[in-house]
Amino acid sequence: MNTSIYTEIPGGVCAAEGFKAYGIHAGMRKNAAKLDLAMIVADNVCNAAGVFTRNKVFAAPVGVTRAHLADGKAQAVICNSGNANACTPDGYETANATCKALAEALNIKENNVIVASTGVIGVSLNTEPIMKGIPVLLEKLEATAEGSDKAALAIMTTDTKKKEFSFSFECGGKTVKLGGICKGSGMIHPNMGTMLCFLTTDCAIASDVLNTALHAAIDDTFNMVTVDGDTSTNDTVTILASGKAGNDEITAAEGEAYEAFAGALKLLCYKLATSIAADGEGATKLLICNVTGARNTEDARVLAKSVIASSLVKAAMFGADANWGRVICALGYSGVDFDTSKVDISFSSAKGTLPVCKNGGSFEFSEEFAKEVLTEKTVEINCEMNDGDASAQAYGCDLSYEYVRINGDYRS
Repeated sequence: MNTSIYTEIPGGVCAAEGFKAYGIHAGMRKNAAKLDLAMIVADNVCNAAGVFTRNKVFAAPVGVTRAHLADGKAQAVICNSGNANACTPDGYETANATCKALAEALNIKENNVIVASTGVIGVSLNTEPIMKGIPVLLEKLEATAEGSDKAALAIMTTDTKKKEFSFSFECGGKTVKLGGICKGSGMIHPNMGTMLCFLTTDCAIASDVLNTALHAAIDDTFNMVTVDGDTSTNDTVTILASGKAGNDEITAAEGEAYEAFAGALKLLCYKLATSIAADGEGATKLLICNVTGARNTEDARVLAKSVIASSLVKAAMFGADANWGRVICALGYSGVDFDTSKVDISFSSAKGTLPVCKNGGSFEFSEEFAKEVLTEKTVEINCEMNDGDASAQAYGCDLSYEYVRINGDYRS
């Protein structure tokens, strides 16, 4: 993908024409300094698409939003943090009540509202703070970078950094913008978007084509992230397209205009996905597993995810230990058929590249240089299968003592 045609710009979900956003502390979270209610509102009904968790146990907001997006239309997003609204007897009641309240306040259709929640599972969500927060948010909505910033902060849970990016590019002779915010730090594992993510664009694009582009982008980005092997009950990625860029509507998943948009969307999702991996709970470094020379793309994806999900690999990377045996072990139990005698493995970072395994066997290397390579903030694990032309990347983080501390008292 030629990323040079895309320009990173400020604005997040407010970079695209036709969107306002904001976030406030409504009272779901005990700490008044923590924002906990976010809103994104479009000036008009948008073409929209979404992808959701594949966990059989999914939160009520996922079920409601999935139904609302069935017609490919949406105009507003509301998301609370501090409570997942999952696995409770009144989950659908509260999710629907939230949508109804916002729809009435905006004078729009209830099924044009996207609702999402994140936080503790199994605790009923008190909607009173949300009901009181809606009119406050509506007064504060801004079509500015600050509006997007506040929304990005309000959806965070154990995240230590906000996750927000936006880009512009030329499409059909017009300047098109798209941006996004997301949250995710723990309970992150492939098979959907592995977190909450809200994307906006002013591109004119049909709903079904938007859906195709979103799924394609997610396959190589969010679906290739793992932090701890747990697939959440609340995973949601949605995108709204206002059409205000003025380009001729993209009506098919082909052609120059579509490829430009799909490339921008993939780049945006990549930036957001890797920011999630780097901010994994307790993480000290971003890990990227590059699998090359696989027989096909699906094999490459499975192999890369197997390595990046390995707790032993992650622990070794935390300790800056070049224990390549754990890497080839993870390749071996991935379920993919390959010739172990052909595999080459190396580690690389800003300090350089360290070959550690050749033809499936040991390769003499300097332990001192290994420490230098593996103590960097971004470390790549390179697995050359020498068995074909397919490749894939997976993204994750190391496993530290801090991860256990965070999750040992998450509800307190």
